[in-house]
Amino acid sequence: MKIAIACDHRGFTVKQKICAQVAGSGHTVIDFGTDSPKACDYPDFAIPASKAVALGQADRGILIDGSGIGMSIIANKIPSVRAAICHDELTAEISRRYNDANVLCFAADLLGDELIRRTIDAWLRTPFEQGRHSRRIEKLAQLEKQLFGTDLEALLKNI
Repeated sequence: MKIAIACDHRGFTVKQKICAQVAGSGHTVIDFGTDSPKACDYPDFAIPASKAVALGQADRGILIDGSGIGMSIIANKIPSVRAAICHDELTAEISRRYNDANVLCFAADLLGDELIRRTIDAWLRTPFEQGRHSRRIEKLAQLEKQLFGTDLEALLKNI
């Protein structure tokens, strides 16, 4: 899989480790920055990474900031992105199995390296269950079409 990864300054150190883990698991990393621990604004990195997922340039995304909250909020503004803040393997599995989450958000300041590693492993290997959950995901897609129209590429081009 191609995985878009982005962070702000608070997530920079953790992002380095996540990129190595994801690449080491055989996935392709698309790094959207930031490239230093210098203070920056998380939307500047979350938006392009989330757009890559929405447009199919990446299969999934991983976003890291201090709490995971800011990245999750901005990612979920992008149509077709289903971002989830996960704190452990169980929340990661549920986000994939039931919600088909395509963006994983992390709190760099709150989780240790080993927990992050296990959570990412669970998220990457867990498939979407489909079944009754597909009906719910389709309802989200229909709402997005009503709100934003059907030309996702044209819509995201202006963002």
